[in-house]
Amino acid sequence: MKRTILIFGLISGAISSLMMVSTIPFLHKIGTAKGAIVGYTAIVLSFMLVFFGIRSYRENVGNGEITFGRAFLVGIGITLISCAFYVATWEIIYFKFMPDFMDNYGSHTIEKLRAAGATAEVIQAKINEFNQLKENYKNPLYNSALTFLEPFPVGLLITLTSAGILRKKRKVQIAATS
Repeated sequence: MKRTILIFGLISGAISSLMMVSTIPFLHKIGTAKGAIVGYTAIVLSFMLVFFGIRSYRENVGNGEITFGRAFLVGIGITLISCAFYVATWEIIYFKFMPDFMDNYGSHTIEKLRAAGATAEVIQAKINEFNQLKENYKNPLYNSALTFLEPFPVGLLITLTSAGILRKKRKVQIAATS
């Protein structure tokens, strides 16, 4: 089981990291809304390896059989490795290449509020919120935890779905009695 989890987790994580590294530099050109769509699409694509990992385990190790529980364990293992790659990649990008990310994101959000006609109180509240978030983001543990919460629910959903679809128990044959 460990081998399957490791292989598929590493592939999923590599895809996740490569997609992030290749799209983050263009975020300012495509905008944050489209960037979120591209980002979550990349996350879903990388988590397709969960399905294939569970299926590979079922066919190659389980002789065509796997319980929901075993399938879930394989899938969640792959998900956790992939999420670790995602978090590590973001931490490197954020702290080494984009330390102004929160400033840019906050400015963009405030401009959207102003364009929508938000009151000065609402805008100030949002500015205060972003200032606190920016301060919190300086802590790598806080940053990592928040970043982990981006892909993990997607991976959990795909793990549960894949485990349900791929579970397969041996069919019990009843001996014919005459």
